[in-house]
Amino acid sequence: MKKIIVMNGPNLNLLGTREPEKYGSATLADVEKLCQETAKNLGFSVEFLQSNHEGPLIDKIQEAGLAYKAGQVQGVVFNPGAYTHTSVALHDAIAAVAGLPVIEVHISNVHAREAFRHHSYISPVAAGIVVGFGIQGYALAIEGLAKK
Repeated sequence: MKKIIVMNGPNLNLLGTREPEKYGSATLADVEKLCQETAKNLGFSVEFLQSNHEGPLIDKIQEAGLAYKAGQVQGVVFNPGAYTHTSVALHDAIAAVAGLPVIEVHISNVHAREAFRHHSYISPVAAGIVVGFGIQGYALAIEGLAKK
């Protein structure tokens, strides 16, 4: 069974308690459950990762690139959190594994928020972007990857 990797960046471990007016009351465990159910219904398994540090996220992107080429991974759903707006290293990691479909996901509509959130270093190397649909955006991204 092919796998979809779901990655979350800094502070997403605080979902459910962090600014619920922006991010809702769902927890990261709720996101993982939604992803597992969505992927299972589409014939995929899910590997889930959350890190407050860039290194593990970069390592996982590189691993996913190799697994994609080996036919083991369908793609990556990635909510980079604040690294969206700051991380050239994550941009470069995704660009380095050319061909790996990465779908950028944001729970809130980043374009309706502070100006510094309007720029993404991830978007130019992403296969697609899902923004502003709450945690349902993860399911939409998985459905999109399933069709790639």
